[in-house]
Amino acid sequence: MKVNAQSVNFVADGKLIDFIQKKMDKLELFYDKIIGADVYLKVDNTNAKENKIVEIMVLVPRDKFMVKKQCKSFEEAVDSACSSLERQLVKKKEKQRESA
Repeated sequence: MKVNAQSVNFVADGKLIDFIQKKMDKLELFYDKIIGADVYLKVDNTNAKENKIVEIMVLVPRDKFMVKKQCKSFEEAVDSACSSLERQLVKKKEKQRESA
C-alpha cells in the first residue's frame, strides 16, 4: 500500500516512517481494496505530555476513513489510530458482504 507520511514542522526519522509503513500494511489483512493512505504527524505546542498528534486518512474505493489520535509518542498514537481504522474497515467489509 502507498503511504504518504508528512511531518509538520519537524523531520521524522526513518524508524518512525518504517513503523508507520508496517502498521499500515497490516490494515490490508482486514480490507484488501485499500488504495492508499495519508499520515500527518504533528507536535502540539502545549505543556501536556500527550502532545503528539497523528492523523491518518485511508482511501478505499468510493470512501475514505479519517482517524485522529493524540498520545505521548507517535508510535502509541499510530498504534491506537490503526486499531481504530481496523474496526472501521472490518465494519465496511461486513456491510459489503450483507449487501452482496
